[in-house]
Amino acid sequence: MSTQRLEFTEWKPDLPDTEGSLNDAKNVYPVAIGYSPLPSAAEYSTPASENLNSVFAAKFGETIEVFSGSATEIFKLNLATLDLTSVSKAGGYSGDGVWKFEQFGNVVLACNGTEKIQAWTIGSSTAFADVAAAAPAPKDIAIVRDFVFAGNMSAGDGFNKVQWSDINDETDWVSSSTSQSDYQIIPDGGNVLAVTGGEFGLIFSENSVTRASYIGSPLFFQMDTISNGQGCLEGNSVINYGALSFWLSDDGWYSSNGEIVTNIGLEKVDRFFFNRVDMTKLSSISAAVDPVKNLVIWNFANTSGNRELLIYHWELQRWSRADTISDTVGTMASITTSLEGLTSIFGYTDIDAMPASLDSRLFIGDQFLLAGTKLDKIVTFTGQPITPQLITTDVEVGYNSVVTLARPQIDNGTAQVAVASRRELDDNIEFGAFVPATSEGRCSLRSAGRYHRFNVQPTGNWEIAMSVDVDLKPQGNR
Repeated sequence: MSTQRLEFTEWKPDLPDTEGSLNDAKNVYPVAIGYSPLPSAAEYSTPASENLNSVFAAKFGETIEVFSGSATEIFKLNLATLDLTSVSKAGGYSGDGVWKFEQFGNVVLACNGTEKIQAWTIGSSTAFADVAAAAPAPKDIAIVRDFVFAGNMSAGDGFNKVQWSDINDETDWVSSSTSQSDYQIIPDGGNVLAVTGGEFGLIFSENSVTRASYIGSPLFFQMDTISNGQGCLEGNSVINYGALSFWLSDDGWYSSNGEIVTNIGLEKVDRFFFNRVDMTKLSSISAAVDPVKNLVIWNFANTSGNRELLIYHWELQRWSRADTISDTVGTMASITTSLEGLTSIFGYTDIDAMPASLDSRLFIGDQFLLAGTKLDKIVTFTGQPITPQLITTDVEVGYNSVVTLARPQIDNGTAQVAVASRRELDDNIEFGAFVPATSEGRCSLRSAGRYHRFNVQPTGNWEIAMSVDVDLKPQGNR
């Protein structure tokens, strides 16, 4: 009898099934040892008048405001009633681009690739308006030091152009002897697809990545190419947190700290992603950061006609994936309310039916959390955990063996286990019925073959799935 511990280590679907990593890590997210449950998306707001394509939360002082964009409107969320009310400029908007939002001091800025940059002053505005008559109409914006950066003006010669405002003045976009506002053409990278900010800016073009560093008068910003010939495949895949930016390139997933470019998906998830994504809907991809869990999350359309999440833990450099009902991901701000308030706002009289537990960050107040949109509503990822699936790679003991027992190692929970055995690597993989663990944590199994893989589904109020111990008995040949 051979007992082996199969640890839930790194999920690398691009590797062969016999390698020592997980074959699947679905509806979970990576932690230091194993994986934890991923909350589902739960409807949060009342319906808007149009389907939504983004959500953004801003905070200045004690004031929190949440916005969401659609094809022709910008909506503001009433945190007391959860209604979405249009706060668009008079006449609304044209085009169907995704709205991108940034906060610059006490001003929220928004762009969609068609309209001039829109501005809203937190705590006092009642509608968005053009930030300035001379402002550009970019596809993306970012805050670089004390400047607002805009990329891809989508008109005239602006496709490979970045432009920035005057220092500490989002309303001044005219270059002059008294202003630091200016622009730069990126000549060798193709169209500018996205920009990210911070102490320096990163400009993502089709065939290059350029760092913008502030150097003062007279040039203001120095442009250095840190990736030449390899750029960004889709601007909506770009997201940054702190000094790190993440994006999708022609051959996979990358990150950069502004100095070097690193392929974070190489021989891990790059081939998996391109085999699953619906390339005809790649522009519908969205990205967000969950700072609590140190996760970058992308929402994309797969070839099955559904939406899916690709999840990356940037500290552990590990991946997972998840099903989702949401159309996009973004950020949301939580509310403070009483149990009576939950009844009046959400209409819930049953605590078990609420979109999150009472101790969730959703109800703490002044907290930012992962959110998204589903059709015409804002959703928050505070629902019940999605059914998890942790599938090991193949284990082999001699030419033939029989699996007799599995003991899942689940912190604060239990699991059910199914096994798939086969003689040859090209045989069909067919899992048997799930066997729930007994009170002693044992799943009695009996399955013969040369290669065995195990599907472990944690159940209960589990916190971390760490491994599964399996007993295999060598079997003679005939």
